[in-house]
Amino acid sequence: MKRSIAVGVGLMEFPFDGAGGFWRWVDLCEAGGIDSIWQTDRLVSRAPILESMTGLAAIAGRTRRIKFGVNVVSVAMREPVLLAKQCATIDMLSGGRLLPGFGIGSPRGPEWTAMHLDPSIRGRKTDEALEIIGRLWAGEKLDYDGKHYQLTGAQIAPLPAQPDLPMWIGGSSNAAVRRTARYGTGWQAGSEPVEEVARVIAAIRAAVVEAGRHIDDDHYGAAFAYRFGTWDDPGMGRVAEAYRTRTGRDAREAFAVGDAGTIMARLAAYVEAGASKFILRPAAQGDADMLDQTRLLVEQVLPQVAARWPRPVKQAA
Repeated sequence: MKRSIAVGVGLMEFPFDGAGGFWRWVDLCEAGGIDSIWQTDRLVSRAPILESMTGLAAIAGRTRRIKFGVNVVSVAMREPVLLAKQCATIDMLSGGRLLPGFGIGSPRGPEWTAMHLDPSIRGRKTDEALEIIGRLWAGEKLDYDGKHYQLTGAQIAPLPAQPDLPMWIGGSSNAAVRRTARYGTGWQAGSEPVEEVARVIAAIRAAVVEAGRHIDDDHYGAAFAYRFGTWDDPGMGRVAEAYRTRTGRDAREAFAVGDAGTIMARLAAYVEAGASKFILRPAAQGDADMLDQTRLLVEQVLPQVAARWPRPVKQAA
């Protein structure tokens, strides 16, 4: 199967001066051929971060073409029936453009302490929740007696527009590999470097075979921040420090900062590692900077991606 390479954009913090700048950015992504828009999930924060599910619902109403998702929903912090219902509603109203991504939540997240949640059971809660969500999307009237969730006659309607709504799984641990092999239709990296992405993809492919399932070769994703410019640009020091605090990684090794060639080289390295779907986060602040960085991506990178990795021609049924 020939892989289909697609470039989306993502947000962590809300970098705009207000709602107007955000909507101008969404309109640019829609018109410019960006594949998808992704929002990071964070419920508790001092910095402004959009609530992911309501943010996607708003984007769904604003757009007609572009897809959208969460990288990734912290499932253990949310009630699974409500989350299944939210995803189904957004997918139905958008005509099948939702790309749901699920994970256990970062242990560095402030939610565990602020909301009095137990991070030690987040993996087990997530596994139960993913089973519940998948069965509800399939239209089951569900009785469920798990350790963390109990349901009697639970059912949702309307169902998602996509008959097999994708379930992208995040995380790079051995448990995340097993979770993807058991429940996932794809895997989406967070900020893992190229070598780690290659290792995880290889591990998932082996685990999927062992589980007797199948994940398409082009359903593996990677993500990184980018900037057309230099590390001396205003605000880059603050962005790098925020990234280090959030992930424990060095931004100078993780970000692609330079020109279109720098970004293309990073994309090519991830493609070689097995990734096909990308979430690129502009390292920018303010309306003008975000729009400029996204416009440069549209004008200078997307045409090179299309030329280097042409999309497979879809054959008529």
